[in-house]
Amino acid sequence: MMDLQQALIERIHLGDRGGANALLDAWALESGYEHLLAEVLEPALLVIGEEWNSSETFTLAQVYVAAKVTEDLLGKIVALRKIPSGGQPAKGPVLIGNIEEDFHALGRKMVGTFLRAEGWDVHDLGNDVPAALFVDKAQEISARVIGVSAMMMTTACNIKRVREEIDQRGLTGRIQLAVGGAVFHVCPGLAEEVGGDGTAANALGAGGLFERLWEQSIGKETGK
Repeated sequence: MMDLQQALIERIHLGDRGGANALLDAWALESGYEHLLAEVLEPALLVIGEEWNSSETFTLAQVYVAAKVTEDLLGKIVALRKIPSGGQPAKGPVLIGNIEEDFHALGRKMVGTFLRAEGWDVHDLGNDVPAALFVDKAQEISARVIGVSAMMMTTACNIKRVREEIDQRGLTGRIQLAVGGAVFHVCPGLAEEVGGDGTAANALGAGGLFERLWEQSIGKETGK
């Protein structure tokens, strides 16, 4: 597995989108695309993200190739699940974005892709979103779930401000706070520390998480 991750990173470093996809497709024939996302691509993206932040090992062009390889894989997973990706959303409005000072969009976009594929009406605020804007927009569109992404500990701590905004406006429970990003994988308990109501192991689990939090919001409102 580590050999495959390293080979994938090398393909991306060379800017070889086709070669990267060929590696992933060959492995998926035996183990499936969904396992591939969690066990190969996401760990490789974490390495690329860390190196992008700490050195000049990866250029912006190479990070772009990584994003396109990810998009290719997500498209295959959505197609295999046979989930309709067009038409009117079947589920309610939800909100996603990267917290203030965080600019690592790839993980958030992966989550958005799966949420839309599962029928959610996704509103994506993008990168570097102030806490107040998350809650303002959630109230505007009647979103019961806000999904906030952060890659590093320094930016994850800013999510506490979203929790404070929710609570100060008397919306505790009515608006549920989902949190995610690379740092939550390596720091058990961080989701609770920053005030999150839940997190998912990866983008594939986002739909189930948002479903559960949506139901918790309704339960809070109806007293059930």
